[in-house]
Amino acid sequence: MTTETSRSRTTGHAKPPAEAARARVSALPPPAPPASVAPNEPVSTTDALDRSLHAAEARLTAGLAPAGIALAWRDWAVHLANQPTRRMDLARRAMEDWAAVWRVAFGLEEAVTPPCDNDHRFDHPRWQDMPYRLYKEYFLRMERWWHDAATGIAGVDAAHERIVDFMIRQALDAVAPANLPMLNPEVEHAARESRGDSVRAGLRNLLKDTEIALNQENRLPLAPGRDVAVTPGRVVYRNRLIELIQYSPVTETVRPEPVLIVPAWIMKYYILDLSPENSLVRYLVGQGYTVFMISWHNPDKEDRNLSLDDYRADGVMAALDAVSAITGARKIHATGYCLGGTLLSIAAAAMARDHDSRLASVTLFAAQTDFTEAGELQLFITEAQLAFLEDLMWQQGYLDTKQMAGAFQMLRSNDLIWSRMIRRYFIGEQEHPNDLMSWNMDATRMPYRMHAEYLRHLFLHNDLAEGRLSAGGRPVAIGDIDVPFFVVGTERDHIAPWHSVYKLHLLNRGPITFVLTSGGHNAGIVSEPGHPHRHYAILDRSPGEPYLAPEAWQDEAPKHDGSWWPEWVAFLGARSGPPAAPPPLGREEAGYPVLGAAPGHYIHER
Repeated sequence: MTTETSRSRTTGHAKPPAEAARARVSALPPPAPPASVAPNEPVSTTDALDRSLHAAEARLTAGLAPAGIALAWRDWAVHLANQPTRRMDLARRAMEDWAAVWRVAFGLEEAVTPPCDNDHRFDHPRWQDMPYRLYKEYFLRMERWWHDAATGIAGVDAAHERIVDFMIRQALDAVAPANLPMLNPEVEHAARESRGDSVRAGLRNLLKDTEIALNQENRLPLAPGRDVAVTPGRVVYRNRLIELIQYSPVTETVRPEPVLIVPAWIMKYYILDLSPENSLVRYLVGQGYTVFMISWHNPDKEDRNLSLDDYRADGVMAALDAVSAITGARKIHATGYCLGGTLLSIAAAAMARDHDSRLASVTLFAAQTDFTEAGELQLFITEAQLAFLEDLMWQQGYLDTKQMAGAFQMLRSNDLIWSRMIRRYFIGEQEHPNDLMSWNMDATRMPYRMHAEYLRHLFLHNDLAEGRLSAGGRPVAIGDIDVPFFVVGTERDHIAPWHSVYKLHLLNRGPITFVLTSGGHNAGIVSEPGHPHRHYAILDRSPGEPYLAPEAWQDEAPKHDGSWWPEWVAFLGARSGPPAAPPPLGREEAGYPVLGAAPGHYIHER
């Protein structure tokens, strides 16, 4: 039987697995998209009124769907009510915690409840003094109790459990002793040591920030083109979605295979071209590569009908066509960061399907192709939540930057809201934004149709990983991509957890070099050589090797100190030809004239 099967594969009587899977999928009728994702469809007066109501509600609830929250609470409460022994156990533990707090109050035992990982609210040594030690112990025990009460209830939908746990955590954070000035020893200590100057400085900070908010100012501490995004280059192509930047060579010879970088469209591209000392673009150019960068247009309400496939065709594919025409290269190293990496994966799968062999390699930085473990953003990915969000975007034509920022801030409210409020308004500290912080303030809008399709097809239904996503009217499969991968995950990534990024190993059986680096979603990627306290692990998988689980990979992968950037350059070099003269900046005779200096116009759109 084995011999006959092998013979049928070599003689063409059986389809390859990816092709067969795609054939099965294409034979099925495509799932009907929800009406809210079909922007060209006429909308009745009643639907328009309902959507307008939901959009108004969304502005009051920071985009959280009241119906989704209510369903989550009902699911949790009904199942907990039907588990009397679980309620009895929670009651017993509450009494034990209360008794333990009293013992701490009378000095009969030490406070022993540790904060959660990455919770630095109680790091100050004065939290060990009474009565602050008592406040901390009571709060940490209460926080632990409520987490246990909200999670692990048999029968509760996983999405509902996440919502209930999130809502409880938000309420507890608001009353945490670290976030209440009268209970925070750091506030009291700063006021005493400064003789009240910290309080006056905090008031000045509050008045200044209030004035900026009322005037709706959006001033960046570091300006693109002046302080950041300063690597020399030229804009060599522009369409309705992108500007393509070609960076000037700094070496006498370059590798014949250029590098095209596809950044996420949710933020500006210069996360990879920050200050000169930590610019990945500058580093790559210095290593003898011709580098091209996509700079995304900041869409407005006129762009509401742009689709996810428009971003592939007019973004990635248009850029690849320009790079090919300008350089004359037969092969291109393609690189994608975050959402840009997901989009690049879709484009690469479509190219493999269509026998377009221009890619020499695909590099993915903190980018997911399977969304079953898609991090904290899954909190907002339910049918009720997406329908609510789509109504907001339907009215506006896009998702606004402030609405996106609010969602991310709620996910990390301790770091991004409460801690900042205490330090700036009650301790009076001045902020000194660095280049990464300034970039984080420079978000872009997302058009209604594209963002709705992205959330539904990828996050909610996981269509890319399961072979249902279409590009150019036909489904694509990640397994079709037949070029080497270089994939980077970061240890503390709450947006694209490294276990999720690692799932590419299940979707593609080709060669994959996987890197796990220290840091988070942004700082782990901006990890220039010489940066202190950096480390990474790296391991290659050859075609045909058996699957290695993430934890087993961690045990087996060699560990190194320093930056992973040289590893990437070595990966590219091993798959590049001998150095040659640099290509011209733009090629007017091919229809790609120089349109201006980098960083271009789109980066300044607000």
